[in-house]
Amino acid sequence: MVQLTATPLSALVDEPVHIRVTGLSPFQVVCLQASVKDEKDLMYFSEACYKANEAGEVDLKRDASLGGDYVGVHPMGLFWSLKPEKMLSRLIKKEVMTRPLQVQLKLCEPYFPVKYVSPSAPLASLTLERWYVAPGVQRIQVREGRLRGALFLPPGEGRFPGVIDLFGSTGGLLEFRASLLASHGFASLALAYWAYDDLPAQLETVDLDYFEEATNFLLRHPKVLGPGVGIVSVCKGAEIGLSMAIHLKQITAAVLINGPNFVISAPQIYHGQVIQPAVCAIEYKHINAMGLAEFYQVYTENKNENSQFFLPIEKAQGHFLFIVGEEDKNLNSKVHAAQATEQLRRNGKKNWMLLSYPGAGHLIEPPYSPLCCASRIPYVVPAIHWGGEVIPHAAAQEHAWKEIQKFLRKHLIPGETSLL
Repeated sequence: MVQLTATPLSALVDEPVHIRVTGLSPFQVVCLQASVKDEKDLMYFSEACYKANEAGEVDLKRDASLGGDYVGVHPMGLFWSLKPEKMLSRLIKKEVMTRPLQVQLKLCEPYFPVKYVSPSAPLASLTLERWYVAPGVQRIQVREGRLRGALFLPPGEGRFPGVIDLFGSTGGLLEFRASLLASHGFASLALAYWAYDDLPAQLETVDLDYFEEATNFLLRHPKVLGPGVGIVSVCKGAEIGLSMAIHLKQITAAVLINGPNFVISAPQIYHGQVIQPAVCAIEYKHINAMGLAEFYQVYTENKNENSQFFLPIEKAQGHFLFIVGEEDKNLNSKVHAAQATEQLRRNGKKNWMLLSYPGAGHLIEPPYSPLCCASRIPYVVPAIHWGGEVIPHAAAQEHAWKEIQKFLRKHLIPGETSLL
């Protein structure tokens, strides 16, 4: 009898799953399909074709996909190759506490995808639960003063290393990365700073005092270890994370994912001092053949190593982990990280690491997340090309996630070593 198995059936989204098929005819060709529905009822699909061995078995840890959404041995390929039924959609989990993603797996006979051919019934199927939060993690809504966000605390008495989680141009409150960090032992504050609740609807200025308040709020919590906290940030959030590390001695570890080394768009204000954004040469915006906007060249005139717009990163007392997708089409992240690290070198600083990933795009997310190479954001008219190639981007996400946790533990937990 044909049997499809996946172990475990319920797990965190950043945990691998072992998928196997038994009971096939020797050398039988089959198609494995995955699908998931997001919270907007949009569907995402993937498929890959495999040939059974002489024993009638397929093992995704061992066997190569012959075709479909990927080719080669990729045990988690059905997850990171999921593609939206509606183009320009991004799979984002908003409700992380009570509802996992339900991933449907089906084993089918291969068929040619034309309208007049009806696929046969699946040979086998099953459903997997993919959670963004581990059992026992506590979520606390944050409405203290003007702070807005969600604090995630790991199970147990504590105390835990504290992390502030920042996203960028999408606005609102995104919790999926913070909830996963809490699932791995970090007291993580998903911090909103615009387009959420009673926060400003438009990001006209960035008030760094707000982020200082958030840092002090986290350090005051009895379950947060201290004396410093970390930051995990991307895009505009990474710009803010860089400034926080420069101005706040409490920031001891900053993870900056595909961010600039200068202020973009909205000026920053800290204790009344205004930090102006760099000059944007919007004439270098590119619209590609698919009609997608690429902005990675609009700051290329900011090349002078002594540019007045570069943030004084050498003043930071904490440590940096720069994460770069070399196929980022939104920001020229590779150049910006090179400028920042060279600035640190010139000032005799060794408080940084750089992970640069060929083939990875702008939206480097937790492992096994589908690549979103293009999507819409609320205030930009054309859809944005984020960049990235499916297989190298997936590899980058898996490697970077482990390195992020090692980096945070090393610099936030006294006595911790890089060998963890």
